[in-house]
Amino acid sequence: MSESPVPVNLAERLGRFTELWTQKKVADLNDYEIKLAKLKGEFVWHRHPETDELFLVLSGRLTIRLRTGDVVLGPGELFVVPRDVEHCPVAEEETAILLVEPAGTLNTGTAGGPLTRPAELLDGAADRL
Repeated sequence: MSESPVPVNLAERLGRFTELWTQKKVADLNDYEIKLAKLKGEFVWHRHPETDELFLVLSGRLTIRLRTGDVVLGPGELFVVPRDVEHCPVAEEETAILLVEPAGTLNTGTAGGPLTRPAELLDGAADRL
């Protein structure tokens, strides 16, 4: 942890990467990770049996498909997918989001597959952790 407090500038951190559907860890909160991601297109249907998942849209629009109906989010809106609820994020345009999940939560939950990736520490984020 750095000796002097330094805020995390989300716009600046988002400017450090271009990859889609990869989660970039920018901070820790107790046993949780604060992560940024850029999305475009459709992800996979998946669930997280052990935890809720918070999505906060920073820019763009995100549709979170649920088996019971869609939730559409714009900038400044958030939605918490309850634990063990199957969902599929979809972004028609490039969308930036902030996620809050327990440390070690896989992006594809129990679905697995080629898009499964652990969160990556964003270059320069180590000064905050």
